[in-house]
Amino acid sequence: MKLTVVIPCFNAADTIAIQLDALSKQQCSQPWEIIIADNGSTDETLEIVKQYQQNLPNLRIADASATKGAAHARNVGASVALSENLAFCDADDEVTSGWVAAMIEALSKHDFVAGCSDYSKLNEPWVTNCCGLREANGVKDYIYFPYAAGNNLGVKRSIHNAVGGFDQTMLLLQDVDYCWRIQKTGIKLESASKAVINFRFRNTIKGMYRRCWRLACYDILLHQKHQKMGMPKLMKWRNFFKDAAILPLKFIVKVRDKESFVRWLLDLAWLGGHLQGCIKYNYLVI
Repeated sequence: MKLTVVIPCFNAADTIAIQLDALSKQQCSQPWEIIIADNGSTDETLEIVKQYQQNLPNLRIADASATKGAAHARNVGASVALSENLAFCDADDEVTSGWVAAMIEALSKHDFVAGCSDYSKLNEPWVTNCCGLREANGVKDYIYFPYAAGNNLGVKRSIHNAVGGFDQTMLLLQDVDYCWRIQKTGIKLESASKAVINFRFRNTIKGMYRRCWRLACYDILLHQKHQKMGMPKLMKWRNFFKDAAILPLKFIVKVRDKESFVRWLLDLAWLGGHLQGCIKYNYLVI
């Protein structure tokens, strides 16, 4: 078995068929498998997956309902993998036809890789314009370690096990934490530019706002955790005050239409989530 594709899944009845259709059309002659790690779905997700098992004999379902969150589901999927090569994608995205082959190729050369995203197929243009720059598309540089999104990662199973998998206490940003912990062992995160997925953003303003706020809140927890592991303290009060002061000016000067309003709203959500995270996790900003 050359690759195990792990898909964490929770109530994905509206999108899982699109992902499985894409996986059934992969241009790859080498043996590989799919693990649906179900995190306790209560909709028709499992019924849909079972229908695809008729045409995808390499498709298995793993019960990952014991603990809430994608981190636990990914860990359960990895634990039953038959391959040394793991590739993670999500139930609401759509891999391109060469994704599996590209992951196999990349993991034959490197131990830890990240693919890239295409935003054009599954999103309206205004959504992409509002959200595209906020996402990690491929390997994203950072002052501490680079990172990538968990919906398009490949890694050797031995490395995944060595770092203890994804942190199950983190409901968000566990993918960034995972990337950083692996790199702290000396393993580089490499680009797998041919491994492309069609990425799906939230498609409502409320959904975008809530996700951005929650990500910012967990961003504080992420920084707090890694400061104990040697990360420099990067959060500064002056930046908080600066952002708070600039936001009203941005609204007056830049908000002219729906797109500019949503971009401003997401800036507000990021600031609010950061402040909530500081209070919630008792994080003292310098």
